[in-house]
Amino acid sequence: MAMLEVRNLSKRFDKLEVLKDISFSVEKGNVIAVIGPSGSGKSTLLRCINQLERADGGSIRVCGTDMLTQKNGEAVYADAKTLRSIRLKIGLVFQNFNLFPHFSVLRNITEAPVRVLKQDRKQAEENAMRLLRKMGLESKANAYPFELSGGQQQRISIARALALQPEMLFFDEPTSALDPELTGEILKVIKELAKDGMTMVIVTHEMAFARDVADHVIFMEHGVIAEEGTPEQLFGAEASERTRQFLQRFSAG
Repeated sequence: MAMLEVRNLSKRFDKLEVLKDISFSVEKGNVIAVIGPSGSGKSTLLRCINQLERADGGSIRVCGTDMLTQKNGEAVYADAKTLRSIRLKIGLVFQNFNLFPHFSVLRNITEAPVRVLKQDRKQAEENAMRLLRKMGLESKANAYPFELSGGQQQRISIARALALQPEMLFFDEPTSALDPELTGEILKVIKELAKDGMTMVIVTHEMAFARDVADHVIFMEHGVIAEEGTPEQLFGAEASERTRQFLQRFSAG
């Protein structure tokens, strides 16, 4: 079953066309890695699917429900109730954590389930503690974000996204704000989520991670999908010359 279907998606900022005719799909339980140089439209793609940006054309279907359709040459969004329902199906983990600094770790995780999902607070806290145990951070429940390392903050961000019980998780460069020593913590968590069958779309600059964890890799450049395929294809001899150049330069950097 396709959890996400994107067809002919386009987005522009004034005269700059950032996304051009983007089409791809994500099957249930699959991990999609999106790679490419800075400015290629990777983060904008995630933001359009997460409704943080309005697309200018194309269609998006999430878990069988139309979020965006193309009618008479115009992009038409679903009604507000449908959009809210779709928004809850996708969890988004930002590169800069975006935790509430004045909330404890526990409240950072429980606030949305209580306010948005109307969960009983006791139930929300039980779920939060379960997630904290999964992240290896049960002892930090009463700590505040400033008391945590960057790697710990990002694991809390992942727990917060999971607390809303999404169908899919999106990651926007989840390790870019971390030093190399802490990057491994986050990659380990994402690998565990992949083993658990979580459907994920990950914008990443960690090429070894993309090769090892992804079921499918999308290489974006200049707002288009320049190439896509299995990790074996894109990281192997079958890759195009342009993809190989990018990967070589990335490795050299």
